[in-house]
Amino acid sequence: MDVNLVTVLAILTVVVSQTSETLFPGAFSCCTKISDEIPKGILQRVEKFDIQKADGLCHLEAVILYIEGRKFCVSPQIRKVKKWMKKKRFKIHRKNGRRQRRNKIKRKRRKSHSEASPMMQTPVDYGTMYKDSRIRQ
Repeated sequence: MDVNLVTVLAILTVVVSQTSETLFPGAFSCCTKISDEIPKGILQRVEKFDIQKADGLCHLEAVILYIEGRKFCVSPQIRKVKKWMKKKRFKIHRKNGRRQRRNKIKRKRRKSHSEASPMMQTPVDYGTMYKDSRIRQ
């Protein structure tokens, strides 16, 4: 009877831990320790990265680097990491990488449209918004 109770409790513990991980994935993916130093050459092997904010469930601010299926938590204050993230912002996959790519494309389009259209460069008088601003010049 005592052995059955122990096995039932062990099985129940495993089931509860598995379901809580699937229900609350963010609670178990936080970095608890961060490295203040980064090994030489590790940034070249990074497949993707995430930024962990120090709010809500996670109490540390960190950059999570994914290398060969493993994750490494490093401090976002390291100058080498800051420079690398700025350089690789649109080139490496992130959780919201698709949205970032879409925003980058939109910015390029806006820039090319503003260069091509002289109408966009002329100031607009909102009192005469419906009149053609090129006629008044």
